[in-house]
Amino acid sequence: SRGLKVGEAEGKAASLLRGERVALNFLQRLSGIATTTAAYVERVTPHGTRILDTRKTTPLLRALEKYAVRVGGGHNHRFSLSDGVLIKENAIRAAGGIAMAVTAARRTSHHLARVEVEVENLEQAEEALGAGADALLLDNMTPETVSEAVLRYGDRVLLEASGGIHLGNVGEYARTGVSAVSIGALTHSSPALDISFEIEP
Repeated sequence: SRGLKVGEAEGKAASLLRGERVALNFLQRLSGIATTTAAYVERVTPHGTRILDTRKTTPLLRALEKYAVRVGGGHNHRFSLSDGVLIKENAIRAAGGIAMAVTAARRTSHHLARVEVEVENLEQAEEALGAGADALLLDNMTPETVSEAVLRYGDRVLLEASGGIHLGNVGEYARTGVSAVSIGALTHSSPALDISFEIEP
């Protein structure tokens, strides 16, 4: 809220002035991410859906931005490609299809690694599950289609919705019963919070 003091610093005036802009840049950026995340979390909490971030982060700031998501009540998806297997459209094309991509992932990944497949419709979902996928990323599906996916597969695998989801409709997606919603905008489009730095003699 306006006028709220969020912190204090002590030191020589010259040192404070040198560090002012850098400190504000970090604080405004990360506070904006946390605030946006909290708004999403508030809309889905009644339905038990998790809000996840993505790897769409500012170069060199991923750890800090993902920390800001956690402060806002969200959860972190992968930090890097080594944190889990998510087979997306380009990997599917490169492998020659969903089944072949899943087979290749199983062959080259750690035996405990979870394999998640990005699918654009329920036919692809069926193919991915038939190939042994552990989780599905439901990409750019309507809430109605996500609801049908939850009805069909929700008791078998983890379901994550993503794409085209914003504050105005995230509650509708959460009401489908989907396990998680991933929002790239948390880290690539959150507006910086308006924070100022004032020196008191």
